[in-house]
Amino acid sequence: MFSDVRGFTTISEIYKDDPQGLTTLMNNFLTPMTNAIIEHNGTIDKYIGDAIMAFWNAPLHDPEHEINSCHAALEMLTRVVTINEKREKKAQQSGLRFIPLKIGIGMNTGRCVVGNMGSDLRFNYSVLGDCVNLASRLEGQSKTYDVPIVIGDKTAQAARDKFALLELDYITVKGKTEPETIYTVLGREDVRDSERFRE
Repeated sequence: MFSDVRGFTTISEIYKDDPQGLTTLMNNFLTPMTNAIIEHNGTIDKYIGDAIMAFWNAPLHDPEHEINSCHAALEMLTRVVTINEKREKKAQQSGLRFIPLKIGIGMNTGRCVVGNMGSDLRFNYSVLGDCVNLASRLEGQSKTYDVPIVIGDKTAQAARDKFALLELDYITVKGKTEPETIYTVLGREDVRDSERFRE
């Protein structure tokens, strides 16, 4: 999984004279996002500014890692709404400009190498592989298709019985030669079984 804040440059500009305020904002944002991932058996790989990289099925085996990752992604979206509600109230009280936080999430499933990687001076527990690169590219595609979550075909096949999935396209992402069917996750079983979704 890769998640990223949309329009973060514009948001950070508000805090150009208050870097501590930006740090507080990011900590208040990253904490509930992290908790949503960990509560659904995910492992945080790293934070890249406002972005989060995470993975499932390591260090402990998780036979439902695709399902858990989709639950985590939807929970992250729910928690962003809560964060924005609190921020908006605070902005109204202080007279500051309010720009809601929005995130894009890309997820993919596949075989990869998991372990300590880096240099002989510094390393971290991470993942490496073609499927990881595709997950990163799918996060970027959430902007193109204007949806918060984009998942690859293997993730979709494993999670389709538990979630409302909508096929988006059949594309070849930048840097790849093989096309991939991509999907978005609209909700859980209640959404999947709704008349509106079936229509």
